[in-house]
Amino acid sequence: MPYRRLPNTDNARLRVMKKAMEKVEDLQPYELAFSNSILSQLNTVCPYFEQMLHQQKQAITNQAAKSKELAAYTKKAKLYISHFYQVLNFAILRNEIPAAARKFFGLRENDARTPNLFTEKDIVLWGECIIKGEHERIEKMGGNLITNPTAAVVKVRYEQYIEALHYQKVLQKSTKYATDKIAELRAGVDVLILQLWNEVEEHFSDLSDENKRKQASEYGVTYIWRPYEREEAINSNEKYVEEEVFETLQENRNQITDIEEFEEAEELISQEQLQYAISFSGN
Repeated sequence: MPYRRLPNTDNARLRVMKKAMEKVEDLQPYELAFSNSILSQLNTVCPYFEQMLHQQKQAITNQAAKSKELAAYTKKAKLYISHFYQVLNFAILRNEIPAAARKFFGLRENDARTPNLFTEKDIVLWGECIIKGEHERIEKMGGNLITNPTAAVVKVRYEQYIEALHYQKVLQKSTKYATDKIAELRAGVDVLILQLWNEVEEHFSDLSDENKRKQASEYGVTYIWRPYEREEAINSNEKYVEEEVFETLQENRNQITDIEEFEEAEELISQEQLQYAISFSGN
């Protein structure tokens, strides 16, 4: 006897609700296998849940695409900032600029090291030190501008980096907003689907088990065969719903590999289901 399995991914939840909504287009309200209360909740929850899923997917896609652009600007900014400090130290070593000039760039007078640029805070800090420091140095100490690169060129690379970083953070906020909203909706959606399925099965309770499952499946109710029942079910041409197994696996892969900020993957598929899904597809 197959057992009923509630959806365990967000896409599966949406598909179940939309499947039930499709029956509304074909039947009169009094002919539906679920109540008007459930119908009212579906009309409210389903579109909003779908909207949040779309927003989340779009934000993740944009964030992943822009992360490559940010990486390129980050590399350039670090390169120009690092080279500026190296040129500064070379000029001091040649006695072209006094060692006291280092204080304008956030360094101690006797500190000839190039600043570390490991984090975004490092890049922001030392980039600002160059932009402000070179202006103050010329104003208070005089002398020639440091070149190859100049502070003006560093500023261009720095501002490109800051703009890309800011946009990436906006996308991160958008992703987090949609993800949080989906998390808030998920428990309510699960309760709604459970109530929907209970009403549907109750509506067809007078039918035989096979006919009840067939009718309920048209409303999105999902049934899964137990391992020892699979061979018998396949031989008798009864339908085994394996597509959710593959969808769960694919969603887990996508959510884990998309971007670091998207932290938690959906519930992992069991190894037993995966092994059957692979063997099933080979038949």
